[in-house]
Amino acid sequence: MSDLKIAMLGTGAQGASIGADLILAGLDVTFIEQWPDHVEAMRRDGITVNMPARSFNTKVKALHLCQVAELREMFDVVFVVTKAYDTTWSCQLIEPYLKPDGLVVGLQNGMSIDAIASVVGPHRTMGAVIEIASNMFIPGITNRQNDHDTSWFAVGGYDASTQDRAESIAEILRHTGTVEVTNDIRSSKWMKLVVNAAELVPSAILNLPLAAAARVPGMLDFMRHAGYEAIHAAVESGSRIVPIFGMSNVDTSRPEKVVDDLFAEVLKTFSMEDTLTTTLQDWRKGRRGETDDVNGYVVKCQAKLGKFAPVNQRTVEVARQIELGKLKADPSNIDRLLDVLK
Repeated sequence: MSDLKIAMLGTGAQGASIGADLILAGLDVTFIEQWPDHVEAMRRDGITVNMPARSFNTKVKALHLCQVAELREMFDVVFVVTKAYDTTWSCQLIEPYLKPDGLVVGLQNGMSIDAIASVVGPHRTMGAVIEIASNMFIPGITNRQNDHDTSWFAVGGYDASTQDRAESIAEILRHTGTVEVTNDIRSSKWMKLVVNAAELVPSAILNLPLAAAARVPGMLDFMRHAGYEAIHAAVESGSRIVPIFGMSNVDTSRPEKVVDDLFAEVLKTFSMEDTLTTTLQDWRKGRRGETDDVNGYVVKCQAKLGKFAPVNQRTVEVARQIELGKLKADPSNIDRLLDVLK
């Protein structure tokens, strides 16, 4: 395994800590990153990873995006850890440097596997689910709130052509957390999207950490309903209700209970009191979030089925107003959200 050429395409809060773990395990890893200051900081000082009970630093090989064209090596595995909306162009950028039998693994929110497969082909696409809470506001420093024992992944082939290679990717990722291999990665990704629909954007709209947002009167109910709509969209789109996050078998006859249990597990195991969702981190950095790839995806799926997802639709509408600068993310937005439940 040490002779594999691995690229981390996107080395923000998640990609940097995962890549650092792989380097410490003796793997050959190249960081490719679009934030210039971050690249220069990593070149100068290495990457520092702060975890709840420990910190470490390691030297890394870091490239600016513009330097990809200077590469003369081909990669066996590329982990794409960009925003979901950056998937297509990111894969187009790296595809010329992917070996004919190489694999692209999307460690992302949303249903990015189809975008990956459309660029590199199904035979070079591996799906994945990731559950880690991290943040990065200072170049060269990532704060990861889950050590290996509470970091969770699932991997599975895009189709039968890559399923027998899923274990090889799992073996790599076990250097950074618990990894399960699934033969239905699309359903697993849908289950993660169910959780994301409930937590990422709704809590960001209130400009609060996830735990604090869930305690605002009425908000937990709103978040759960966003998840309820998402899980019904998943099933009605042909996916199955499957366990994720290492949880035991789920009762598929009670989808709403599955949502409640998943969200409770996120609050208990995969977040801390100060955990900010990726959407809120993006907004505080002046960047757009993944609303269209999460809540918007639920709305579109239901629309194709001739149905409506009012809670997710309201989430999208309010988020767009915030990103357009017409509204501020603030706890006072709670009434704008809860109104849809009346």
